[in-house]
Amino acid sequence: MTKTRGVTEQAVEFIERFEYDDLPEQALAIGRRCIVDSLGLFVAGTTEASVAILVEEALATGGHEEAMLLGAQGCRVPAASAARVIGTAGHAHDWDDTQVSDDPDHVYGLLTHPSIPAITASLTVAQKLGGVDGKTLMLAFQTGFEVECKISEWMTPDHYLRGHHSSATVGTFGACAAAAKLLDLSGEKLRHALGIAASFAAGIRCNFGTMTKPLHVGRASENGITAANLAARGFTADPQALDGRWGFLQVLGGGFDEDKAAQGFANPLTIVSPGVSIKPYPSGILTHQAMDAMLKLVTDNDVRPDEIERIDFFAGSNILKPIRYPIAKNHLQAKFSMAALLAMIALYRYRWKTIPTLRPRALTRSARASNWSKRTAAASSNGPTNAIAADRTCR
Repeated sequence: MTKTRGVTEQAVEFIERFEYDDLPEQALAIGRRCIVDSLGLFVAGTTEASVAILVEEALATGGHEEAMLLGAQGCRVPAASAARVIGTAGHAHDWDDTQVSDDPDHVYGLLTHPSIPAITASLTVAQKLGGVDGKTLMLAFQTGFEVECKISEWMTPDHYLRGHHSSATVGTFGACAAAAKLLDLSGEKLRHALGIAASFAAGIRCNFGTMTKPLHVGRASENGITAANLAARGFTADPQALDGRWGFLQVLGGGFDEDKAAQGFANPLTIVSPGVSIKPYPSGILTHQAMDAMLKLVTDNDVRPDEIERIDFFAGSNILKPIRYPIAKNHLQAKFSMAALLAMIALYRYRWKTIPTLRPRALTRSARASNWSKRTAAASSNGPTNAIAADRTCR
C-alpha cells in the first residue's frame, strides 16, 4: 500500500484549487525574475539556426492565427506551433534556469529546467484566448512550474540514468498544467489532459550537443498545449496515467519517492524552497563549478593563455558521462565539452559570457587551445564506476 494518494489525483486537485492569492510575495518576486530571464532567452534563441528551421516549418504548415511566431515579423500560427518554436528558442543556449533540490541523494541531471515549458505554454495559450491579465498569466506559469518540479523531485534517479531528458519528459507536464489552468480544465478533462501528456512525454540524452536537445523543450511545450487542447475537446486517456504499474512514474521513472510525494504539491512551493537557480553560463549545469574554479584560477593569478601548457581536469563519471564530448566540433557540442568550456574561460575570462552562442571563431580558437586539457576521472565514494572515463586526453 502506498503512503499517499495517487500522484495524478494530487496534481489534479492542486491545479484545480491553486489560486493567485495562494502565491506568497517571494514566489511572485522569483516568478517575475524567471519570466524576465526566459523572455531574454526567447529573443536570444532566435539567432540559432535550429530556431530558423522551425520558423520556416511553422510558416509552411500554417493554420489558425492564434499566437505570435517568434522571429517571423509578427506572423501568427496555432498556439502549439508557436510554442514549439518559442520553447526551443528558450532552451537553445542551455542558459535557462534550473530547479534546485535539497536532497543530497538526488541526481543533478534529473532536475528540470522548469520555467521555459511553463511560461511558453502560458504565453501562447493566453494569446489564443485573448484578454488574459497579468495575474492569470502568473498563476498559470506558477501552476506549471510547481507540477513540473514536484514530479521531477519525486521521481527516482533511474529516469535520468536510463537516458531520459527530464526537461523534455517532465516539462510536458509543466506545459500541460499551465495550459490546463488557462483553459479552466477540471475533473475528468484535466485527468485526461495529464494522461495524454504522459504518452507525449519524450526526450533522450543521446541528442545532447545537437539541435534536437533544445527541441526537446520546444516539443514539451507544444505537446503540453496539445494535450490540454485535446482533452478540452473530449479526447480521453487513462485518468490515472502518472500512477500504477503502467503509468509514467513507473514506466519512465522507475518509481517515485512516496515519502516526498506524501508532502504534496505547494508544501512548500518549489519556486520558494528549495528554489530555482539562474544559470551563470550557457552550458550544462554540471560544468559550472569547474568553470567557476577555472575563472578564479586565471583571474586571481593573471594567467595568460600563452602561459598555459595543459589543463588537468579531475571529475567523476557523474560529470564526465553527460558532459560527453572530449573535443567539440561545433558550438552545440561545446556546451557539453569540458575541454572547450575550460579553454573558453582561459581564453576569454569574463568576456566569455558576452560571446553569443559560442561563436564559431571563438570556438575554433578554443579548439586549437584544447590540447591544454587532459580530462581525467577520479574515483570517488560512489565506487569504481566513477573511473570509467579515466585518462581521456582532449586533443
